[in-house]
Amino acid sequence: MPKALLRTLRVKQWIKNLFVLAPLIFTRNYTDPALSVQALLGFALFCLLSSSVYLINDVIDLEADRRHPIKKSRPIASGKLSVSFALTLSGVLGAFSLLMAYSWLGRSFLWISVVYFVLNLIYSKVLKHIVIIDVLVVAIGFVLRAMAGAAAIGVAISNWLLLCTILLSLFLALSKRRHELVLLEENATNHRAILKEYSPYLLDQLIAVAAGATLVAYTLYTMDSEVQAHCGTDKLIFTTPVDIYGFFRFLSLVHQKE
Repeated sequence: MPKALLRTLRVKQWIKNLFVLAPLIFTRNYTDPALSVQALLGFALFCLLSSSVYLINDVIDLEADRRHPIKKSRPIASGKLSVSFALTLSGVLGAFSLLMAYSWLGRSFLWISVVYFVLNLIYSKVLKHIVIIDVLVVAIGFVLRAMAGAAAIGVAISNWLLLCTILLSLFLALSKRRHELVLLEENATNHRAILKEYSPYLLDQLIAVAAGATLVAYTLYTMDSEVQAHCGTDKLIFTTPVDIYGFFRFLSLVHQKE
């Protein structure tokens, strides 16, 4: 039961919510104990909220998962966890996270959390079946995480952070689709139906655009006078080769069947 529950809550996916901490890091407020605690609270609440969404998503996909050769082993699809239990737990986690969001972190954080929750429900039901829109929604989810992190510590989010976040998220989401096509080959559409709308060639073109745009945005970020003044150095431009290597190395892994 505990193992099945942790699997359904997608605890391993909580790493995505580290984007909530990005504003704390980029504003260099991590030395402030009070703001650090607020940011960590925001991270924790987003973990609970995202798990609430995953539970509902598994209920929505129940019949499809039962017909799937791999997903049929998911706790709800296999019957290890009941639908009523999943919906009850989802309601508890969702209500608790939203209530605590308002009580601890304020109205702005609450509204961003609500938008994230509703957007993901619509994604689970409709948007994940629409080509291109599916990856855009995934990218917007990361932007909302970053916005929530800024709201949690009461700072205005940087336009540079928003731009780099959505471009990087698009790159990662598209790369994931590309890797699924390479790894699963003819079984790809059984894993994710929307993959039938993508081709390796199309994804390669979209990935190239997203990667190039992200690198350009980051390079311009390092050259911005306000950023240089805030960081106390004009040498940030020399970090771009590291980023370029990171992108190229990541792409080499995306094209491997592992």
